[in-house]
Amino acid sequence: MATAEKTPRFTHPAARDTCPFDPPAAYQEARQEEPVSRVSLWDGSTSWLVTRHEDVKAVLSDARFSSDSTRPGFPFPSAGARQLNTGRPTIIRMDDPDHAHFRRMLTGEFMIKKVEALRPEIQRIADDLLDKMTDGRSGADLVREFALPLPSLVICLLLGVPYEDHDFFQDCSRVLLRRSSAVEDVAAAQTKLVDYLVELTESKRTRPDDGILSRLVERGELSTEEIGGMGRLLLVAGHETTANMTALSVLALLRNPEQLDHLRAHPESVPGAVEELLRYLSIVHSGLTRVATEDVDLGGVRVSAGDGVICMVSAANRDEQEFPAGDELDLTRDARRHLAFGFGVHQCLGQPLARLELQIALTTILRRLPGLRLTVPFEEVRFRGEMLVYGVHELPVAW
Repeated sequence: MATAEKTPRFTHPAARDTCPFDPPAAYQEARQEEPVSRVSLWDGSTSWLVTRHEDVKAVLSDARFSSDSTRPGFPFPSAGARQLNTGRPTIIRMDDPDHAHFRRMLTGEFMIKKVEALRPEIQRIADDLLDKMTDGRSGADLVREFALPLPSLVICLLLGVPYEDHDFFQDCSRVLLRRSSAVEDVAAAQTKLVDYLVELTESKRTRPDDGILSRLVERGELSTEEIGGMGRLLLVAGHETTANMTALSVLALLRNPEQLDHLRAHPESVPGAVEELLRYLSIVHSGLTRVATEDVDLGGVRVSAGDGVICMVSAANRDEQEFPAGDELDLTRDARRHLAFGFGVHQCLGQPLARLELQIALTTILRRLPGLRLTVPFEEVRFRGEMLVYGVHELPVAW
């Protein structure tokens, strides 16, 4: 076992200097040369960066790597991200048994069978959005008129949040997920969003509905503030991730016309194509963060107790040892071993819903917009490199 190297290899997050669909070259090089590398962070601290598929799986499935962001040494990608993790922790920042206790309250809401029952309603929403987008027009911003409202409408429906408030919570989300957001702006957005959800949760006590917030109230196990905190996590994650995956997937298909043609010719292959797009794009580009609670041997080096660890899922999902020709988009690939939803006990709770939304979104677009094309040069598309969740700000298209 090698002695832990303390000299940072580079600064995380690394600059994007390759194709905008690819992880920065620094992560790719690290995976090949030093898959467990020391890196420096924005505040001068250092952390281990893990880039190989098997090592990322090892970290995410090992209880010695804690998700508790209050532990000394826990790495944050920005000052705003650290501010976001102050106050009452959410389930993604808890270890067992607390994590398991709170997660059990939500597991039933996202079981595959229950999510699949939503298919007709999500299909209706997708068709309604495209009806409005294409009515009398030949072009639009696919993000604003389809990719963002689709998961926003769905998560509002599931939670029992009024969709007419979407501008408010989407504005808050942008502040919370922008790496450059000032600490005071993150604190203000966080307070406003939690206060909104606490007030909404309290209203469910007298005016219950069939949403998740109302059912959590009926269980009687959580305080209004705890339910509001859960609601914040589900609301932000429930629309930001799928919205960006949808738009980025469409753009990736437009840039790979042979793959798009294959999908049009074989619409039954959409579920497998979604898995490959999740692998290829891996939109959580800031990594999944942990802190070691004891000394651990990882990938040939010794990680000491108190060391931060950042799992670069985007790099791990391009690992040639796991996915030959991993930098290529291949919709015929069996990509089910990807780590886009994480791994282990903290694996994304809402992944059945995300998969269903992406399948419906892509199928509907392929069926209804056979002439879909970009209306600006690819080089002018604005990518969300400054956000914790990657994607595009707009996607101007015509059909």
